[in-house]
Amino acid sequence: MKIKHIALAALMASVGAGAFAQVKEQFFPVLTGRTGPVAPNATPWANGHNDYMKLVNARGGINGVKTLLEECETAYATDRGVECYERLKGKHGGATVFQPLSTGITFALTEKIPTDKIPIITSGYGRSDTADGGIFKWNFPLVGHYWVAGDTVLQHIANKAGGWDKLKGKKIAVIYHDSPFGKELLPIVEERSKMHGFSLQLLPVPAPGVEQKAVWLQVRKERPDYVVMQTWGVMTATAIKEAVATGYPREKMFGTWWSGAEPDLKDVGPSAKGYSAVMMQHGAEPQSDVVKEILAKVHDKGQGTGPKDEVGSVLYMRGVMGAMLAVEGVRSAQERFGKGNVMTGEQARWGYENLNLTQAKLDALGFKGVMRPISTSCSDHLGANWARVHTWDGSKFVWSSDWLHADEQIILPLVKASANKFAEQKKLTRRSGQDCQS
Repeated sequence: MKIKHIALAALMASVGAGAFAQVKEQFFPVLTGRTGPVAPNATPWANGHNDYMKLVNARGGINGVKTLLEECETAYATDRGVECYERLKGKHGGATVFQPLSTGITFALTEKIPTDKIPIITSGYGRSDTADGGIFKWNFPLVGHYWVAGDTVLQHIANKAGGWDKLKGKKIAVIYHDSPFGKELLPIVEERSKMHGFSLQLLPVPAPGVEQKAVWLQVRKERPDYVVMQTWGVMTATAIKEAVATGYPREKMFGTWWSGAEPDLKDVGPSAKGYSAVMMQHGAEPQSDVVKEILAKVHDKGQGTGPKDEVGSVLYMRGVMGAMLAVEGVRSAQERFGKGNVMTGEQARWGYENLNLTQAKLDALGFKGVMRPISTSCSDHLGANWARVHTWDGSKFVWSSDWLHADEQIILPLVKASANKFAEQKKLTRRSGQDCQS
């Protein structure tokens, strides 16, 4: 009888332990733009981000820690983005990292995150000067920023022209969103203009960018040799349609990172043939290993976030990449602060500052042929500055350049000067060596 009681007690204890055991979860808030002027472009980003987080859980989590998501809709409005940040930052044990998907929201959150001790990842957008980790401790423009995109798209134009010297005396029109997002491109194109002797025709377009007839009348009048577009959402599709109507050759039009995805061109189709855009790392990757795994372990299980036919598209892949970077920063942090533990935002920040995604690691995660290595440090919150160009063939994008490497001799002084100016305005001091170890 005594043995039976002991066995029963052990059974009850084990059931009780199981009943009260809690799943470890790492909270990743998701700021979305599923409505408003960027909805066709921001929606696949969010779907790709969320599908990859589900894939991480299907793989067993981050060393056993499951990912937890909660969305908040910003409609690409800065005030709503700040409201979402305030609403989500303390939920589910505290936010790990934010990805604002908006330069305006990034500017606003940059003021808040040092106090809240929550990092932000702004791959390809936000403040370009935040690549300087010595001033911007909590910002991570991983993979690239506007100046990387601007420099590499100009390199591509120079290559097509036969060299930088062939651009002397040429005119390049820059059509840009009249906002912090659009204006962030200007320092690098202005610097290259001074270096190589081409002139700039700067053409700002007010948000949301659906009225561009006056701008394209100027293009028709001035007939620039090339057009570079810093556009996003409905603005890009509108620009392509206006170029078709104006008769400006699409072969002479080049978009930056947010100006070259399928939603921008699907309604124009064959008429947009020849239009190109620079891609920092990935493009459309329907045959990649990570896409095949998402289809098998997420969509085929009925757990896909969005439509199956968008999986592998340009902006879907951008969301997948963003989620991967968020997760791998946590994995890096666990190496220091405890494998299998939930990381705080402060601990995750250390992980993003000490990323070392070798090609072997990226290949193992399913990104073979999609991405190149990323390595960050206290001073370098960028980690990589590679890009390629893809061109619309009338129905899809195809690669049209080799890998391009942004010129650090030009960009790093721009970054440091801008970061120092910000530090002076905000009365900040550059981080010490000791702080870099923390």
